[in-house]
Order: sequence, then C-alpha cells, then structure tokens
Amino acid sequence: MIVELTRFRAADAEALLAARPAMVAEFAEDRSGFLGARLVRLVGDEWLDIVDWESADDLTASRAKGANLSGIAAFFAAIDSLVASEDGEDVSSSGR
Repeated sequence: MIVELTRFRAADAEALLAARPAMVAEFAEDRSGFLGARLVRLVGDEWLDIVDWESADDLTASRAKGANLSGIAAFFAAIDSLVASEDGEDVSSSGR
C-alpha cells in the first residue's frame, strides 16, 4: 500500500470541510486503487491529508487526472497553499 501525505494551508475550514465528502466520494468512484483518506487538522490553518492507494501507479494516475470532477475541484479550491507533499510505502503490516 502507498500512503500519500499532503500538508497544506486552508484558512476557510468551513469550506474545506463542506467540500470533503464529495471529494472523497468522487475519488472512490473515479480513482482506481483509491483505498481511503483521512484529514487531520494541525495547528493554525494547516491540514494533513493522508490518502491510501493500492499502488504507486494508482497514485500517479490520480495525480494526472487532477481536479477533473466538480467535488474534487471544490476541495482543491478551498486550499490556500501547499506546504509539502510526499508519498511512501506502508510497511507496518508487511513484516518488513
């Protein structure tokens, strides 16, 4: 499993949280290999989006699609700025 970590700033928490359910639903319908997502509120206006993917290829394909659907676009529009983005392999249950 691949874990995508995206840290960003969003001052309008209400808009961000209102857009979240549609974004997750559209990812589930439109993004092959999407396993789920968690959103963590950090200090101030910072957030951490944790998204699980079956494979690195699924994550790459999702990134290529961008904000292709209205719910995804609304969530992305609520983000003021990107702080950091990275991904890696979840080895917690693989025995490694």
